[in-house]
Amino acid sequence: MTENGLRILVVDDERAIRRFLKASLQAHGHLVIEASNGTEALAAAAEQHPDLIVLDLGLPDLDGIEITRRLRDWTHIPIIILSVRDQESEKIAALDAGADDYLTKPFGIGELMARLRVAMRHITTTHDEPVYQFEALQIDLAHRRVTLNGQEVALTPTEYDLLRLLAKNAGRVLTHHYLLREVWGSGYQTETHLLRVNVSNLRHKIEVDPDQPRLVLTEPGVGYRFRANEQ
Repeated sequence: MTENGLRILVVDDERAIRRFLKASLQAHGHLVIEASNGTEALAAAAEQHPDLIVLDLGLPDLDGIEITRRLRDWTHIPIIILSVRDQESEKIAALDAGADDYLTKPFGIGELMARLRVAMRHITTTHDEPVYQFEALQIDLAHRRVTLNGQEVALTPTEYDLLRLLAKNAGRVLTHHYLLREVWGSGYQTETHLLRVNVSNLRHKIEVDPDQPRLVLTEPGVGYRFRANEQ
């Protein structure tokens, strides 16, 4: 993070889009790194250590979803997808690959800035928070560290934020709308695919049997509940 703002990697093969994003983001105090294809994007992410990546799906060499998968092999940098593809299946594929958010072109800079703020909230660290233990799962909120049977679990920033909220409210039913508002923001209450995909991904990482979850429980038609420790 720079003195004045974030280091943001913008990946888009259209020079006009990159120019627009660079001007807009710099006007908000951010430093912009540009890449025009997937190969450049992967190299820039490794060498420049951005705080956040804005990634177009339709690149000439590598698909944005494949880039997201490769990035998630070694980094938890928040990734916001930009795309003209607005089908829910495309959004789900990007989220499954590890993206934190999905913004459909055309979009307003105000909406993009709101998405950036939500993504960065996911990686804010608070040092006076407790450690939660649920069976073999340990959640160290102060260090943003999750372990299962002593092995660290690699979560995306969004998955971590969702787990943190559920764990802090263990035993309580949290509605779909509440979870979407608290994790993604006030404009996301209808984006149920975001919640569904991230809960599924989270279960595959922390549950012994994701198809028969013991920790993240579904309350049909209402929301989700994190199982409280038995007394």
